[in-house]
Amino acid sequence: MSRDTELLSAIQTYFDALYACDLELFDRVFHPACSLFDADEGAIVVDPIAAYREVIAKRISPSSRSQPRQDEIILIDWLSDASATIKVRLRIHENIFIDHLCFVKGTDGWRIVAKIWHLERRMA
Repeated sequence: MSRDTELLSAIQTYFDALYACDLELFDRVFHPACSLFDADEGAIVVDPIAAYREVIAKRISPSSRSQPRQDEIILIDWLSDASATIKVRLRIHENIFIDHLCFVKGTDGWRIVAKIWHLERRMA
């Protein structure tokens, strides 16, 4: 399997994990030391992956509401054969997010080590 195919598969796992709120997929794609960053309110907010995992565990999944899938890869920036930054857009309920995902390939495959997200807009 090529590096492109492996990374695309990991990105799809990310999309699937958030669409279904599937913690098994979530744990497969996020590194246990991952942190999430947000600055939409003016201050930088940093959340550890465990806190985000709790949010996902409690969230009503878009799949359970039969929400149409809206996820897309905007950009893949290869830093090396084992690291890349990915820009994606996805819908979670009425929210459209832009995420920058820092992926690193280790012995467990491609995993997200950092996520910066932005609420792009709310759907009417």
